[in-house]
Amino acid sequence: MKNRIKELRKANKLSQSELADIVGTTRQTITSIEVGKYTASLGLAYKIAHHFNLTIEEVFDFSEIENEE
Repeated sequence: MKNRIKELRKANKLSQSELADIVGTTRQTITSIEVGKYTASLGLAYKIAHHFNLTIEEVFDFSEIENEE
């Protein structure tokens, strides 16, 4: 699943570790989500989007999932 986390982090001058601390996860999890190796849980996706004052849909691209239906 594609996402805008790296772009949003850089725009807000946050490291992966800083974002991880803010949303209550590890740097490794943020890295894995950014590169598409791990899909964030709904709760974590909400926390990330909420931190950037965005909706989950504005951060994560669900088009691949929509096309599977």
